[in-house]
Amino acid sequence: MKNIFRKTGMPESLGWGYLGVLIFMMGDGIEQTWLSRYITDAGFNAAELFSLYGIMVALSSWLSGVIAETWGVKRTMLAGFILYCLGVAGFAGIGMANMNFPVLLLTYAIKGLGYPLFAYTFMVWITYRTEKSVLSSAQGWFWFVFTGGLNVLGAYYGVFAVRHFGVLPTLWSALLFAAVGAGFALWINKSAATNLYAGDEEPTGGIRGLIRGLGIMKREPKVLLGGIVRVINTTSQFAFVVFMPLYLTRYGITDGQWASIWGSIFILNILFNLVFGIVGDKIGWNRTVTWFGGVGCAVTVLLFYYSPQLLNQYWFIFLCGALWCIMLAGYVPLSALVPSLVEKDKGAAVSVLNLGAGLAAFVGPALVRILEKPVGYTGIAWTLAGLYVVSAILTQFIRPSADR
Repeated sequence: MKNIFRKTGMPESLGWGYLGVLIFMMGDGIEQTWLSRYITDAGFNAAELFSLYGIMVALSSWLSGVIAETWGVKRTMLAGFILYCLGVAGFAGIGMANMNFPVLLLTYAIKGLGYPLFAYTFMVWITYRTEKSVLSSAQGWFWFVFTGGLNVLGAYYGVFAVRHFGVLPTLWSALLFAAVGAGFALWINKSAATNLYAGDEEPTGGIRGLIRGLGIMKREPKVLLGGIVRVINTTSQFAFVVFMPLYLTRYGITDGQWASIWGSIFILNILFNLVFGIVGDKIGWNRTVTWFGGVGCAVTVLLFYYSPQLLNQYWFIFLCGALWCIMLAGYVPLSALVPSLVEKDKGAAVSVLNLGAGLAAFVGPALVRILEKPVGYTGIAWTLAGLYVVSAILTQFIRPSADR
């Protein structure tokens, strides 16, 4: 068993934590494929709801690594679990029960504060407890369980549960997944939550540590560039969630077919999170992000968008979406590349990546809202492709002093 962990790059001591993140994110993904249309059909602005949610995700993501170094990873993850439960309870029990949009906005925002503190803080834990030679692979395993829970298992369960149990029971069930996931990650998982590389020097705690951590983008401009690339990485994912279900209906693709496409293509994404984690360790983190991530996504995001116009067949749309999802995984080595830029404050460097991941949840829906009327869905797709080209260029300036 130890040989299996060693060969695949997953830290054996964190195995239960990975399982906990998978289950937790499964609960967070139950509304991925149907909430946008449900909110729109109720007469509300789905892009506005997701944009505010994205702002809160970005804020929480940014602070997660720094707070983890100040409070400790377990306490930070516990705080995220509590906030998440409060948000889900308010969203389902008050906002959706009464279809009160201001309450929906507030409680979905609270929910958005919760999951990054739980999931992205675990990335800090991985960075602390993993040998550098397999760090990219270990981060690939994180994105395997994160995406597998959020976009695959959660998406499939959500479609099934809404159909058989109804909207409100489905939303309430997210609390069960969150509780089970937190149990595995925080209590069954026994790995030490200390920095493997810190030696006798511990990170500065309290407000001073928080301020120092937040200043890393000024001290280390390459870390800032890494954060920008991370924003671009999944911006298309969060934009597609908002407009692709509406766009594909023009070509006869039903909600059920869209949910099937979305869940299925992310199965390939999570598999290639592992593949590109290993590839990054073999051929170089920078090279992998540039060509598979930036250039690959620039091409395939357009291919996915134009697929129903090229050949309006379910299998062809699925294939094009799968290629896009595979290329998204090309950014996995960024999670190893950026922390390697600094000797100290690795949690703060991870925080910048987390900020980028969170900002993508805001930027994607915001692009849809801003660009939909002036340039339409086609203009949005080309904007996304252009951003991926920019990310490939920026990655050329993100290299450790001793490049791999």
